[in-house]
Amino acid sequence: MIQRLPKKIFARKSEITAEFLNIIDAHLNDIIAERTLDMFEIRDIAAIMHIHPTHLSNVIKLTTGKAPCYFFEEKIMAHAKNMLMDSSKTISQIAITLTYDPSNFTKFFKHFSGFTPKQYREQFLNAQLRQTKNIAV
Repeated sequence: MIQRLPKKIFARKSEITAEFLNIIDAHLNDIIAERTLDMFEIRDIAAIMHIHPTHLSNVIKLTTGKAPCYFFEEKIMAHAKNMLMDSSKTISQIAITLTYDPSNFTKFFKHFSGFTPKQYREQFLNAQLRQTKNIAV
């Protein structure tokens, strides 16, 4: 049985999804720049958008087929990978910047990438070293 969506939800679903993604991007940029220290939760984003958190979650799932947390996690991983490429910050500093306890960050990172942050950084640095050697030869 196909459930009919109210016209109001159907008409705004793309707008709500786009605004949700823009808010996540802006918030993560604020986290990285250390302009804010607390990671948003879905209820915080819903409050900014003046909608109920359940409605926001339902619309995101309906529009994308994925839960809202998927987009947070995906974007956090992208930022973490970029930050790990710069060896001037320790993994603990990166974890704290991304509002994680260092041990929880390692678990989170490994869950989504299959590598610990240290392994990921070493792979990147080794690849860079091999590339440098190939250029020098």
